[in-house]
Amino acid sequence: MAKDVFKVLKKSKYSKARAGILFTAHGPVETPVFMPVGTQATVKSLTTDMLKEAGVQVLLGNTYHLSLRPGAELLKEFGGLHSFMNWDKPVLTDSGGYQVFSLSNMRKITQEGVSFKSHLDGSKKFFTPEKVIDLQRSFKSDIMMPLDVCSPYPCEREKVLLDMNITHKWERAAGEYWRKNTMNQLLFGIVQGGMYKDLREISAREIVQMDFPGYAIGGLSVGEPVDIMEEYISFTVDFLPEDKPRYLMGVGLPENLEFAIRKGVDMFDCVAPTRLARHGHVFTKEGKKNIRNKEFFDDKKPIDLECRCYTCKYYSRAYLRHLFVAKEILAMVLMSYHNIYYVTSLVKEIRGSILAET
Repeated sequence: MAKDVFKVLKKSKYSKARAGILFTAHGPVETPVFMPVGTQATVKSLTTDMLKEAGVQVLLGNTYHLSLRPGAELLKEFGGLHSFMNWDKPVLTDSGGYQVFSLSNMRKITQEGVSFKSHLDGSKKFFTPEKVIDLQRSFKSDIMMPLDVCSPYPCEREKVLLDMNITHKWERAAGEYWRKNTMNQLLFGIVQGGMYKDLREISAREIVQMDFPGYAIGGLSVGEPVDIMEEYISFTVDFLPEDKPRYLMGVGLPENLEFAIRKGVDMFDCVAPTRLARHGHVFTKEGKKNIRNKEFFDDKKPIDLECRCYTCKYYSRAYLRHLFVAKEILAMVLMSYHNIYYVTSLVKEIRGSILAET
């Protein structure tokens, strides 16, 4: 695999923000980029054509969920995730580590990997660093993530240190295994270390030495206050190489994006835009609004006056509120589309301002 997988086109004069291009097997990705989460090979309620219309460049899949259902063998039979879900642009798959470790009463961590029970049928499974790479190879994802341990918040230092050391061991093993046959797939390293700056620095320095094509900041947006999250974003980014893409895992609300981009982050993912939409919350330039509120009963305006998405072009707040109150599926479709379009457009707008030096 070529070493030059990322190119910085422009650095902002006013912050650490940068506009770049990430090269993948399924085409280039313009950064900064927001990546919607399609946990089970779908972004809930949206077709791939709708996602393309909304300007989406990369979709996420989840190794834990996909390995359980539909399973690696079926995905391999279909030639990977792209063919299975009718998506011809890049796909990033996370390792499933976060999902496994959230099953605190159903899993056991060892130095070799993690054993756990499927939440679907209780069957026993075992993930090793190599097994997770093999699963993602069968998915043929463009960007893979290694198995890691995501420490909860809050968490005692001794536990975070143990989790971090296991993560480093697993990532080293994953990197060595991946290099034997990259299959034109990128593997990013993940920085952990919880809310301890000295551990974050140790983790970043060690992971960077492993020389991955890109680096992710993990272990944030796990329940900590926003000011702490921002503090650790700012702190951790400075230890990551400037010539590699930087991926902030699990963060993607409009109010978080601009801060992180200003600090030099290039990639984001988050389930919140679609999850919030399914509960009636939509993004606007005036902040988040709850479409269920009675004030929108006869409101003829679109969700956002400046938005050019399909939902805002053709439907009023009153109609969307009616759909939601009536529990019509279309409400989730139209509002999910708007939220994805809104966040994607916001990041695209910020990228344009970096390139234009405004």
